[in-house]
Order: sequence, then C-alpha cells, then structure tokens
Amino acid sequence: MGHEWIPGADPRAVLREVFGYEVFRPLQREIIEHVVGGGDAFVLMPTGGGKSLCYQVPALVRPGTAVVVSPLISLMKDQVDALVANGVAAAFYNSSMEESEARRTLARLHAGELDLLYVAPERLMTDSFLARLRTLPLALFAVDEAHCVSQWGHDFRPEYIALGRLRELFPGVPLIALTATADETTRADVIEKLGLRGAALFAGGFDRPNIRFTVVAKSAPAEQLLAFLRARRGDSGIVYCLSRKRTEDVAARLTTAGIAAAAYHAGLPAAERTRVQEAFLRDEIEVVVATVAFGMGIDKPDVRFVVHHDMPKNIEGYYQEIGRAGRDGMPAEALLLFGMQDVVTAHRLVESGSDPVQVRVEQHKLSAMVAFAESLTCRRRALLAYFGEMLGHDCGNCDVCLDPPERYDGTEHARKALSCVYRVGQRFGARYIVDVLRGAGTARIRELGHDRLSTYGIGADLSADAWLSVIRQLVHGGFLRQDIAEYSVLKLTAAASALLRGERRLDLAVHRAAVRPHPAKQARLTADGRAVDDALFGRLRALRRRLADEQGVPAYVVFSDATLAAMAAVRPQTADELLRVSGVGRVKLARYGAAFLAALTGGG
Repeated sequence: MGHEWIPGADPRAVLREVFGYEVFRPLQREIIEHVVGGGDAFVLMPTGGGKSLCYQVPALVRPGTAVVVSPLISLMKDQVDALVANGVAAAFYNSSMEESEARRTLARLHAGELDLLYVAPERLMTDSFLARLRTLPLALFAVDEAHCVSQWGHDFRPEYIALGRLRELFPGVPLIALTATADETTRADVIEKLGLRGAALFAGGFDRPNIRFTVVAKSAPAEQLLAFLRARRGDSGIVYCLSRKRTEDVAARLTTAGIAAAAYHAGLPAAERTRVQEAFLRDEIEVVVATVAFGMGIDKPDVRFVVHHDMPKNIEGYYQEIGRAGRDGMPAEALLLFGMQDVVTAHRLVESGSDPVQVRVEQHKLSAMVAFAESLTCRRRALLAYFGEMLGHDCGNCDVCLDPPERYDGTEHARKALSCVYRVGQRFGARYIVDVLRGAGTARIRELGHDRLSTYGIGADLSADAWLSVIRQLVHGGFLRQDIAEYSVLKLTAAASALLRGERRLDLAVHRAAVRPHPAKQARLTADGRAVDDALFGRLRALRRRLADEQGVPAYVVFSDATLAAMAAVRPQTADELLRVSGVGRVKLARYGAAFLAALTGGG
C-alpha cells in the first residue's frame, strides 16, 4: 500500500510522525475521528485553519485511496508537493499531464500505491473514471472549496453540481465537503446539492485573529502602495487589482521602484502565469500583482500581506483573498484602498450580468462589501457578522480599534431605525428605510402609505449617509439582519427587542470619512506570541532557500515561516529538541535536521 503506517493507527500519531504537529487545532480531532469512523461531514473552517488535515489524516488512517476534488490544477500541484515532502504517496490527475505521466498515475492508483489522488470535478465525473473508481477500495471523497457548488456562493461553478451524484454512486464511502467562505444560505444549498443532509456539521468559525484589517481612503494609490511595500521589504505579499491592465501597470511601477514584482492575470500566456507563480512560491519575487485569477491556486503559508488596490465585489472574495495571508498563524496584514469610484465600477460590472437572479445576489453582496469598507465598528465584528458569527468584543487588531471613531449614545437613533423596519413590515432594504426616516416624498412611499407611519420623517436630523451608518452598525451588532434570499430586506433579530422596549442603551460611532493612519509594520512574533530573533530568522530563511533551490521545490515545502520563527525563538540544540518544534516531522528531521541544527548551533 501507499503508506508505511498501518490503517487504523491513532490519528494523533499520524499528525505527529507525518506532519510534525503535536496537537490538533480546534475541531480537527472531532472531524478526523468522525470521518475515520465512516461518517459524512460538512466542514466550515477559515483559510489557514487546517482544513486539509481534516481529510489528509483520515486518508492515511483508513484503508484505500482518498479522492480529493480540487478546482485548480496549480493548487493540486502545490498540495501534492507538500504531501510528498512529508513522505505521503500522493498524486494528481488532470488535463495538464503528459499522456505517459497520466498512465503512470492510473497504474499507481490501480496498484493501491496512492494514499491521496487529487482530481478536477469535470475529470472525476466522467462515466469512465467513475467506473474505474467503483472497482477500487476508496478511503473517502473530499470536496474542497465546496462553496463552488452553490448558486448563492461567490464563485459558483456549474461543473461542481454533478458532484451530487457521488453520495448515491458510492454510498459506503465517507464524503467530506470543506469551505472557508459560505454564509448560511450558501451552506444550506451546498448541503442540499451534495446530498449531505445527514452529515455532521462542523463550523470552526471565520475568525483569523492573526490578520490585521486596515482600510485607507484611496487618494494617491501608487504612492500609498509604494510606502506600504517599502516598509515590508523581504516579505511575500499579493496585491489584488480589478482589471488586467491595472495589474500590469501597477507591477511595472513597482518594478521601476526596485521592488521584485510581477503581474498575473488570465490573459497572460499559460507559460508566463506558471513562471510568475513558481517564482513567487520560490521567493524569487516578493510581490505578485494579480486579478482574482491568482485565487485558489496559492498554498503558500508565508504570505505576510494582501493589499486590495481596488475594492472586491463581495465579502466572500475579500475574505478568501485576505485568507492567503498568514496561513502559518504568524502576524499578517490586509490593506484595502477604498474609493467611491471603485464602488461605481463594481456596480457597473454587477449590473452587466444577464441572469437577473445572479445580478440580485451580486448586488446584495456588493452592498455588504461597501458596508464593511465604510464600517465605523470593529472590522472583525463586521466581517464575522456577515457570516452569521457574533464576536462579543472588539478585536483590538484592526484600524477602527486602533484608531477609534468618536462615539455617542445612539440609543434613540437605533430605536427609530428598528421601529421603522418593524412598521414597514420588515419587507424593505436599507435605503428605503432611510427615505422613510428622513421623510422623503417619493411616489413609492406615498403609494404604500408609509408617509402616514409614525416613523415617517422622525430622522430628519441625520443625513442619509449617517442613517446608513447607523443601520450598518445595527447589522454588525446583531440587531438587524439582511436576507440575501429575499432581496436584502432588513429584519429584526431577537436582540432588537430589548432596545425597542427601552431596556438597554447602545453606543454608536459618529459617521466619518473612511480615512485611517498609514499602517506601520508589525513586529515579528511566533504564532503563539514569542519574540523572534530576526537575524537568526534571516539566516534560517537563506538556508531554507538554498535547500529548496537544490531540490527544485518551493521554500515552504522545506519548512514554513512559522516553523523557522519557532526555531529562531527557542533555538533547539539537539535532534530531539528540533523534533519538538511544530512542523518538524520525522521525514523532514532526517532530510534537513543536520543542516538546520548546524545553523542554530553556530556551525552553519
């Protein structure tokens, strides 16, 4: 068989011996034990939260081959490279392969030599491939990026819908669906489409506390971006732009300024895209300037920052893109340059769609993205609230928390807004509520008789923008919710009743322009908060780069930044001490231990 450890082994032993980790992250053990036991699972876990181990460990514990559905060829290659470096028998099967290589992979599959096989959905769901799989022992099916199944998701892919047949074709094989970006509507749709109604739901939350959120008003974006990057020389990062032309213009400016940068978008030749991605993975360039085409294909754990030069069209896309920063758990940054022209451009893109249902979904998502960018409450709370997760305190690691707006007793304004939502029957969106509060004389308000409501005109003391800010804060605070499946209408939550009855007060932020101080670079810390010796960390990175170049693999395949930072913080002096560093398994200790110990003890 593919692996040297015995099916039925303790998952904790596999975690330690193969992947080099001492303890499971939150929910990993429960998910892994459930799947090892043969159960289906729907897993919602933030990017960088350790989703991959939730199917990789069961794949090594259960007999047979695990089939992993992955949407991007480049992502398959990265994950297979990382698994092979840990001594796992993994391969991918996709359209990028030479015919002879494809035949060898299929031969290994039939010989029972593979622990994991990564395959694209359109290749998996052909009749011939399904027939092939039905003759083989299978450990499990894993559907990665499962939000692609749903029309309500931000990255709907029609080829994913056919995956619903897996549950009926392979009734005895556990099926695990995983995503980092799914609101409640998308979640329910994915579960329905994949036939997972009886599956256990594991929701690990969306919070990535190591990422600092900052929104800066876009004034001179070229200078703003350069200033940010110059303070972070030597770090890997991604700059996202909305158009292909802009990626090329920005990359050219950065290169002229002496920053090792390159553009990446779907219009470039495949060979150039591959060259840029490989150079980034191998730390030969520091910054990739990309459209969303750079998306899910990046599995590089040491990306220290993600900058959005232009505002994304939805929060799911923003969340997934910033999720490429700090996957190793170390401090990382997400900077959004926000300008109203971006909003106009995004609206135009959304409204050009031909499917009215999809246009409505995307308009709702764009409005939520603008609300996040203009938020006066803790950005983390605003982001998590969008996904239905309430954070009971401000995070202390975003620009709003670090530079708080002026606050006031907003109880009366909150009660007026909530009362208006109630009196119009919880059937209208935010802008209509604002029009009623401010006493707008629109034909629609008169037609519906809402000019005769007690809340009509009671909010003339605030501007329309200020009322929208109040409503956004009530949504972020969990007093109102917007229903995407019902035209983004506002509805009261259970928390609203105490405010309406006058049983509690509520502080709100005074509306202001989204101008924030320029974010300073954070000190380098380990994932658990220990100070890192920067000079030693630099020497360890140089050693890692040399070893990676010799083997022709990305640097993080040798060790992640988080593992190097832990080495630079605790300075292990023996093989046993090095083995106790998170991310050092036995295969890597044997392969790299001597070189790193020499550097750590002063002999390298």
